[in-house]
Parts: sequence; C-alpha cells; structure tokens
Amino acid sequence: MQDHLVVGVDIGGTKVAAGLVDCSGKIHAQSRTLMVASDAALGLAAVSAAIDELQRMSPPREGIRPIGICAPGPLNPTTGIIINPPNLPAWHQFPLADEIRRLYPGATVEIDNDANAAALAEAKWGAGRGYPNVFYATIGTGIGTGIVFDGIVYHGRTGSATEGGHLGIDHRRPLCPCGKRGCIEVLAAGPAIARRAREKLSHCPKSMLLEMAGGNAQSITSEMVAKAYWAGDSVAKEVMKETLDLLAYWLGNVVDLVEPDVIVIGGGVSSMLAPFLDDIRSRWIGACLNPYPQDIPLVLAHYKEDAGIAGAAALCDTN
Repeated sequence: MQDHLVVGVDIGGTKVAAGLVDCSGKIHAQSRTLMVASDAALGLAAVSAAIDELQRMSPPREGIRPIGICAPGPLNPTTGIIINPPNLPAWHQFPLADEIRRLYPGATVEIDNDANAAALAEAKWGAGRGYPNVFYATIGTGIGTGIVFDGIVYHGRTGSATEGGHLGIDHRRPLCPCGKRGCIEVLAAGPAIARRAREKLSHCPKSMLLEMAGGNAQSITSEMVAKAYWAGDSVAKEVMKETLDLLAYWLGNVVDLVEPDVIVIGGGVSSMLAPFLDDIRSRWIGACLNPYPQDIPLVLAHYKEDAGIAGAAALCDTN
C-alpha cells in the first residue's frame, strides 16, 4: 500500500500542508511548513520542504510518487501557472508545475485551485461519493466553490469557471473585494456574518455579543454569533436568519443553474451551519424554478481541515 501513496500539497498564504494519501482517500502522514508569500523562491522552497519531509517519513520503494497541489487562484490548471493570487503576491504568473517537475524529475504533477480540488476529493472519497454530479462550497473567511461532473472537475473555457462565491445576489449590497457588489461571499462568509452583527448592535446595544467581545464590537466573530444564537440573543438570531435566507437564495440559483445530485458544504463556517441544513433546504425550495429541489441532499463535507491535502491528492489518478 505504501508504494501506491500520492503526495497532496495544500498551499496557503501562511502555511504549506502536505500529506501522503492512499487510493481510498486516507491520509497516512502529514507535514507542515511556513509559507513565504513575499518571495517566489522562498515560497517554492517551503513547498519542497513539506514534500521532502514526507519522503523522509515514508520513502517510496519504486520511483517517485505523483504530486498533487492545490493553490490559491486564479491559476491555470492546464499549464500549472499561478496567475495572480492576492495572498501570494510573489507568485504572479509563477510556473509552479514546471518548478515542481524541475525539483522532482519524473514526477507526475497536477495543480488546481483549492475549492476545485476539495470538490474532487468529496466526490471521489467523501460526502459526495456515489453521486455523479457534485456541487461543493467551502464557506470560511471567503466562499469558494467547485463542480464535479461524472468524476471530472468543470473548469470552463480557460480554467476560470465555478467562482460561485462571487455570484451576485443583490447589486445594492456591499462592495466585494473582487470589485462586484452583493456577492454571496461578502454577505454570508464568516467575516460578513460578524460584520452584519456589528451593524445591528447600534439598534440593540444590550446584545450579549458585545459582552462576548469584551466590549469591543470589532472583535465580534461568526463563532460568537453562533454561540449567542443558541443562548437566545436577539441580534444573533436575526443575523442567523438572514444568513440562512441568503445561503438558501444563493443555493436555489445553483440548483436552477446546475441541478447537482448533491450539494456538499465545507469550510470553517460549516460547523455553525450544521444544525440548519434542513432549514436551508426548505428555504431554497421556495427560491427555485426547478420542480425537484427537495430531491437534492445538502450535506456536510467529509474532509475538514485536511480538505486541501485530500483534494490535492485527488487530482492524481489513484484509482
């Protein structure tokens, strides 16, 4: 089994996590290094350090293992070029795939963005396994999405498709960092949930959220909103209702556009949404033209903090 492991590398703005993954999606070993986002060569060295550490843990007996990499976009999954990721400023137009092949001659190297890779892992091994068509959303500090049709990630014409977090649902809403107004990311990602709670405090200064934040409204987080909701706080309840409405309206549009067999939700905010999945489904039924929205399951992702590692490994054909 050890000779059939592949290397999955998850590159972020502050860290590189890598793992050895088998053909069933099980992660056997992991390594982590700090990412250097400000220098292209040092950033590449951080990636190779994480890979080398795995090789020391379990050296392959035959050849070199395939290497799958998920990285922040925009990127070109065909050429392996990182185009202009906001959190990796030194890697604009960086030929990551070619650089990894140079460092590991003979290795098969596959690259995609983190949401696409995680979507593939969930479709192959996780909560979307057994479903032909999977829509995956990771909800955390931002919202990323991926679509898998019959086991293949949908990339669009240039590899830039499935930016579902930047579907605008109300042009009158706040400006998103992407330059558009009313993206679901700027309305329902973790920071957006906290921001909407802070905005409501002016009308309800006695909310327990302020106490949780030590009197500093700017310290309110989405996790605090979830905790205050279950404690009965009125502001938190209002914010949570809005969040469920926004997500249901967005996913209703997804159902009408894609009609997936299953929708999988991952990311840091997914844990606070877990008790509300049926609620979101019941709300999106009223937001769809599609006559069969009640037949589409909404489920939590199987992979949590290891989604990037598993997703990167899934890019390599392990079956």
